[in-house]
Amino acid sequence: MGVAAGPIRVVVAKPGLDGHDRGAKVIARALRDAGMEVIYTGLHQTPEQVVDTAIQEDADAIGLSILSGAHNTLFARVIELLAERDAADIKVFGGGIIPEGDIAPLKEKGVAEIFTPGATTASIVDWVRANVRQPAASGG
Repeated sequence: MGVAAGPIRVVVAKPGLDGHDRGAKVIARALRDAGMEVIYTGLHQTPEQVVDTAIQEDADAIGLSILSGAHNTLFARVIELLAERDAADIKVFGGGIIPEGDIAPLKEKGVAEIFTPGATTASIVDWVRANVRQPAASGG
């Protein structure tokens, strides 16, 4: 209560060369319909563009949708750039075609959650509500 003003702000991004954005748009709409502010970056974003957008928009989280198979590289680069820009407090989650064996290593690198095909929009909304913008001690 009162930890942060306004709704949760989420950047939904399609990094890399993947041109399939229907799932990202469905997630963006579900988050918006749940009362969150959503900034959808569109297709073919670089990790630098995604991080720039998240910082400029004062986002609480970044949701990445990757179907191209480049998830290990793209997730890692976004996490790295957030750390370099002193924005590691922005949570990164994502989904797409991500093999089960890649999920644990992605989480070890700092990805907060991975949603694979079949995840419901309700489960994603619930996860964002429960895990983004957790109460923090005030002061400072």
